Amino acid sequence: MNPESLSPPLRATLLGLARATIDHGIRERGLPQVNIEDYPQALRDVRSTFVTLEIDDELRGCIGSLEAREPLVADVVHHAYAAAFDDPRFPPVRLDELPRLHISISVLHPAEALHVHTQDELLHMLRPDIDGLILDYPNHRATFLPTVWKALPDPLRFVRNLKRKAGLTESFWSPELKLSRYTTESFGEP
Repeated sequence: MNPESLSPPLRATLLGLARATIDHGIRERGLPQVNIEDYPQALRDVRSTFVTLEIDDELRGCIGSLEAREPLVADVVHHAYAAAFDDPRFPPVRLDELPRLHISISVLHPAEALHVHTQDELLHMLRPDIDGLILDYPNHRATFLPTVWKALPDPLRFVRNLKRKAGLTESFWSPELKLSRYTTESFGEP
């Protein structure tokens, strides 16, 4: 069962906090101080998030966690900072990029294990545009958020690219492969 959706004002609060975190990180070189008690209970619940940054519709950073470990407000602050300054695929966000930076947040709902024996079974269970997918195999782990379906709308391509992201071959399959799906509540700046 998925938790209740966040209201538009709560979503705006989280997006504003993510932007303020990145601005603070650029100007002050560190995380801002955030008092969790200053926020409504819905933003203090322990939840996991991914924060995605784009400039001109191109990925500029994306960091998150699959496991809920801290209050939603703190999770967004940590992941906004990490997406802007610690994503190893990109240099740190610069001040001159800030006006063009588009921020989106995905709040994850708990994952559900998929018990499949073949890739074909997996492909038939996947719900394009709805499911995020976690692939876990010893020393290999990767996920695609549901938003990745926009770029990879074909389930076979989606799965093959996730395997590559995890450092496996596109044709890889093993009985030890663990797969889970999850949904998200995703929202971004206008």
